[in-house]
Amino acid sequence: MYSTTAISQLNYMSFNQLGLSEPLLRAINKKGYANPSPIQEKAIPVILERKDILASAQTGTGKTAGFTLPILQILTQQSGNQKRKIRSLILTPTRELAAQVNQSVTDYSQFVDIKSTVIFGGVNANPQIKSLKEGIDILIATPGRLLDLHQQRALSLANVEILVLDEADRMLDMGFLRDIKRILALLPQKRQNLLFSATFSREIKLLAGSFLHQPILVEATPENTTVEKIEQRVYHVDQGRKTDLLIKLINEGNWSQVLIFTRTKHGANRLSQKLEKARINSAAIHGNKTQGARTKALSGFKEGSVRVLVATDIAARGLDIPLLPHVINFELPNISEDYIHRIGRTGRAGARGEAISLVNFDEVAYLRDIEKLTGQKIPSSSIKGFEPDPALEVAAAVEQLKTAKKPNARGGRNFSRKR
Repeated sequence: MYSTTAISQLNYMSFNQLGLSEPLLRAINKKGYANPSPIQEKAIPVILERKDILASAQTGTGKTAGFTLPILQILTQQSGNQKRKIRSLILTPTRELAAQVNQSVTDYSQFVDIKSTVIFGGVNANPQIKSLKEGIDILIATPGRLLDLHQQRALSLANVEILVLDEADRMLDMGFLRDIKRILALLPQKRQNLLFSATFSREIKLLAGSFLHQPILVEATPENTTVEKIEQRVYHVDQGRKTDLLIKLINEGNWSQVLIFTRTKHGANRLSQKLEKARINSAAIHGNKTQGARTKALSGFKEGSVRVLVATDIAARGLDIPLLPHVINFELPNISEDYIHRIGRTGRAGARGEAISLVNFDEVAYLRDIEKLTGQKIPSSSIKGFEPDPALEVAAAVEQLKTAKKPNARGGRNFSRKR
């Protein structure tokens, strides 16, 4: 077991009360920020005290600045004229999040002598290796590419003083636990550890207990809750009519920026193509897309040339889209926690947002699980002309019953499980 100390709610304050240096305050001011978010207010002083932290923070809470600012302060205070070595390692689950964290480090370090770089797969490694050879202080990386370049002796982790695991729950969801353990074994025993996670599952607590040293527990929002400023709604509709209803909502609402979630890569591609045929500019992002294609789609979405972005959970985790007004669950996730991550793309930085879920008969169980997890009843209705067909519901129920009772080859029963 590991010991934690909860941080109580602090009073409203400004950045210059957190102990940050003048160059960092100048960079913060240049970005137009005056007051820290709750996670920044709680985490920054603890990190500056060189303590390990276990932080629970939903998306859109400002957690990236919550750890990049104090890391920059610590490294600047202890910098010298020696050759630059990797002194802080920030691990992220996805390429997009890695790039965004690196951008945050770049923005906040413009008035201090700190160099950083980002490495991830899906692109040519040579420019990354060149940047590493030139010497850096902070490395932002995805686990796979980091281990690849370490094996090629392109980098050393022997001087890491501060480790950050960002969105650790997603890293475990993506199967990175073994890679994380390999990376931990490459680091110095004496270091500061910062773990950020949207949820504290049993697996996260076990991981935290394996390497955090007397961590301070920092919570910006209650665990497994959704952002209050997000208006959530459910529309019940048959699976075959979801696309038509979606097109109706987008066109009649004159929505200009919509993030839509599907369960599969193929589903994302198909939906994006159907929207294009309906003359709605759309792009899909998922694991099978090249990094160049994903970057182009995201850039077009932010600039407005792409009206709709269709994404899978993994591809969308960590996307930073300011003031995104609409998130649509074309299909509900079968993992309830993913619903929180999905709708957390909107309602960020205090802005209001809307999250709509299109739910067919087969997904009602998923909806109940989500409501149980979040502790709230999501308003449900149907749109005139798109009401579910009771006959289809009955047919689906009968088919499920037949499948459940069908004998298998050994004379037993097959009980189907949704995946």
